[in-house]
Amino acid sequence: MLVSHFSLDDAMRSRSVSEIVLSADLDVPMPPPRLLADWTREIASNMSLEPGDVEVLPLPRARARWPDYSRCVQAVSDWTAALGLPGLLAQSDVALMVCRGARYHHDGEQYGGAAFCNLFLSEDKGLDVHFALANRRMALKRGTAMIFDTCQPHAVIRREAEGFDAAGFPPDHDLVQIFLTWELSLEDARLVRALQLDFDVADTQTVEQEQVRLNGRPVTVCPGSGRWIEATA
Repeated sequence: MLVSHFSLDDAMRSRSVSEIVLSADLDVPMPPPRLLADWTREIASNMSLEPGDVEVLPLPRARARWPDYSRCVQAVSDWTAALGLPGLLAQSDVALMVCRGARYHHDGEQYGGAAFCNLFLSEDKGLDVHFALANRRMALKRGTAMIFDTCQPHAVIRREAEGFDAAGFPPDHDLVQIFLTWELSLEDARLVRALQLDFDVADTQTVEQEQVRLNGRPVTVCPGSGRWIEATA
């Protein structure tokens, strides 16, 4: 039994982990060349973006140079509304992210009470997102959108690869993906229904930190394969 233990209003709660991934290919405009150049300079000058790393880009500065930002947000908003989730983005925090691939990981140790909604902004560079629990792969390209449980192991890998391998991301290849991400609170009952989650499925009296447990034992994710492995103290 796979269970997320998370904090809500300073109290520990438990819930199931959803294998559902809601996805769509949205029609969003390409970011302007000036903004793409700005992102390239920011990554080269102010980041040490190694293979597998996921980092934050400055969103306020990007919005000042991004006339179509609102169109991108509206496309995701229209999609979520069509899923029966109108107004979901308006009440959620948004960030601009960049990755050079991504190791298999889950985000349940920090965002156990949330789901993520991602909109990818880069062109197709031969990368897929792989959800190991559901064994589902999706090609990443401009307009790829998805909503998924933060506790579901996921990675960004080469399309021809079976897992994450840092050697597949050499420095002389442009394998960077930029995306917007929204943190969606699971306090929204509509989102809980969409992901088919069950709450209070395990005892939390002895749990002090947010974590994922498999059959009662804390687990983490193998960064290369996405398999669950026992967490070490």
